[in-house]
Amino acid sequence: MISFNRFEFDLGVRYVRAKRRNSFISFISLVSMLGIALGVAALIIVISVMNGFQTELRSRMLAATSHVSLKGFDGPLTAWRELAATLASQKEVAALAPYVEGEGMWVNGDVQKPSLVRGIDAAAESQVAEVHKHMKVGELANLKAGEWGVVLGIDLARNLGVRVGEKVSLIVSQGTITPAGSIPRVKSFRVVGLFEIGWIEADSRVALIQIEDAQRLYQLGDTVTGVRAKLNDLLEAPAFAARMAPILPTGYAISDWTQANANFFKAVQLEKRVMYIILTLIVAVAAFNLVSTLVMVVTDKQSDIAILRTLGARPSSIMQIFVVQGAIIGVIGTLIGLVLGLLVAFNLDAVVGTIERLFNVTFIDKTVYLITQLPSKVLAADVWTIVLMSLVMSFIATLYPSWRASRVNPAEALRYE
Repeated sequence: MISFNRFEFDLGVRYVRAKRRNSFISFISLVSMLGIALGVAALIIVISVMNGFQTELRSRMLAATSHVSLKGFDGPLTAWRELAATLASQKEVAALAPYVEGEGMWVNGDVQKPSLVRGIDAAAESQVAEVHKHMKVGELANLKAGEWGVVLGIDLARNLGVRVGEKVSLIVSQGTITPAGSIPRVKSFRVVGLFEIGWIEADSRVALIQIEDAQRLYQLGDTVTGVRAKLNDLLEAPAFAARMAPILPTGYAISDWTQANANFFKAVQLEKRVMYIILTLIVAVAAFNLVSTLVMVVTDKQSDIAILRTLGARPSSIMQIFVVQGAIIGVIGTLIGLVLGLLVAFNLDAVVGTIERLFNVTFIDKTVYLITQLPSKVLAADVWTIVLMSLVMSFIATLYPSWRASRVNPAEALRYE
């Protein structure tokens, strides 16, 4: 292990601060430092955005869905009250809500839009999901049995061209049997509220109606499509679902929020790892620019090295001098990148907004992406990992040039001086 004395450290610092005869070497040192800084900053910003994207998307998905959902394999739940009581007896469960779910086609004049139609009990639904916190107009309590009201996602309402208080028709496949065959059923609803979660899949494809109205519309009687549960800790959902699956009667299935969106979250995690590797290579390239910088410094300082050797400096001391010099460049570059990365990550909304206004561009198109804003979440573990990785790379990059400096032959170096 390398141990530094005050002599080696002071001389290494002086070499960093000194104005060199060769300005090109100074320029390469500056480029190496800035390269490390930009690499570290880019890593912190991108990883923070990926963390924020994953967290924000998860929270918005859970605003429209639930932690755990119980459904039947072959049809609606008939004994759903008994099943709900079984779930409610578990200590992990905080709230339950039955629901009816089906597909439908909303019609307003010549405009037709398909959607997922979910029948809910407004009071129970507010306990398991957070749609009520994202209401733009009206409230879930406006959904009352027999009044045939509907709460639409704001994008769905915009596409249909309807406002609160206006009528809109719903066509469902569960038809009326006539001598001519089955005819799709059409029911008129009055818009009583609009919600905006910020997740395009919910805002443009979900319509909420009262659960009793949904049972009548889809001819389910007293049955429901399923029961949704909110847990005290959403991260326990996979383990809870796995534990409850063997307990449930045959013909029933329980799933958690990670299964409902498993492929997407796996893709986000894979993308985060790939981006981490790619940006780490940028830091690596910048760090190993130190190799060429220090090799040139060693060549430029051969006469100084020879004099130090003739004065009694050991090869290990010479090596330590240039390790200190390279390490200081790496540390300064890393600290600059750390400060820059944290400043941008913590003020990402302002930075992105300024860039969008200056260049008239849009980074997050809600018709393409699942969320409408660029989020950021800085995790201390990620920041420390990036900083340590940069410092280790910078230190490793100093070893070969420093070893080469320690091998300089004083006689050869001073021959032509």
